[in-house]
Amino acid sequence: MNRLAICPGSFDPITFGHLDIIQRAANVFDHVIVAVFNNQSKSPLFSVDERIELLKATTASIPNVSVDSHSGLLMDYAREKQAQAIVRGLRAVSDFEYELQITSMNRKLNEDVETFFIMTNNQYSFLSSSMVKEVAKYKGNVSDLVPSVVEDALKEKFKLSDN
Repeated sequence: MNRLAICPGSFDPITFGHLDIIQRAANVFDHVIVAVFNNQSKSPLFSVDERIELLKATTASIPNVSVDSHSGLLMDYAREKQAQAIVRGLRAVSDFEYELQITSMNRKLNEDVETFFIMTNNQYSFLSSSMVKEVAKYKGNVSDLVPSVVEDALKEKFKLSDN
C-alpha cells in the first residue's frame, strides 16, 4: 500500500521552512502532494498558478513530490486522492492551537485521514510567508529565507507594484 500524504498550504510564497517540512514528509511517505489552497482570510501576492509554478520549481529535485491545487475542503480533496495523511508544519505553540482546531474539524469530516505534525527546524521557527513578503516589499534581503527563484519572483512583483 502506498502511503500518500497531502501537505496543504497557501504557500504565498514558499519559504525554506515549507521546503524543510516537505522534504522531511517525503522521507516518511511514499508520495507527498503539495496542495495549494486559497485561504479566504488572506489576500495573496501570487496567483494560484504562480504559486504552483514556484512550488514545482523548488520541489523538482524531490522525486516523490507532486504539486496540485484545490479550491474546496481539504478532506474532500484527501478523499478524492485517497490520501492516508495530512502533514502540517508547526513553528511554535501558537501554531498548535490553530492547527488543533483545524485537525479536529478535519477529523469530523473524514476520520480515515490522520494528521501528522512536523516541528520546523529551529532555524526556520520565526519564518512565515507574510514576514518574507514584508521584508521583500521594502527591498530587504530574503536570500536566506526563500529559494532564489522565489526571491526573483518577489523582486519582480514588488518592482511592478512600485510603478
